[in-house]
Amino acid sequence: MTKSELIARLAERNPHLYQRDVERIVSTIFDEITEALARGDRVELRGFGAFSVKHREARTGRNPRTGETVQVEAKETPFFKTGKELRERLNAER
Repeated sequence: MTKSELIARLAERNPHLYQRDVERIVSTIFDEITEALARGDRVELRGFGAFSVKHREARTGRNPRTGETVQVEAKETPFFKTGKELRERLNAER
């Protein structure tokens, strides 16, 4: 599902809201999550999952095309861990 599909579905389920308002709400939520992660905070949505930032150390990598070794710099990467309720819903017997 893309962001625009999410906005369309939420607008469809909430006919009392204008689509532009739904779009603003979704964008604000994503912006807040992004800003929190940029500060190094953890964002937890109960039942859904938790977003956090993991530190990856610098390492020596390999260019797959040439086989040449290259230095990969240290970096911060976003990480998502699913919540128990989401995991249970995904693995429920059908």
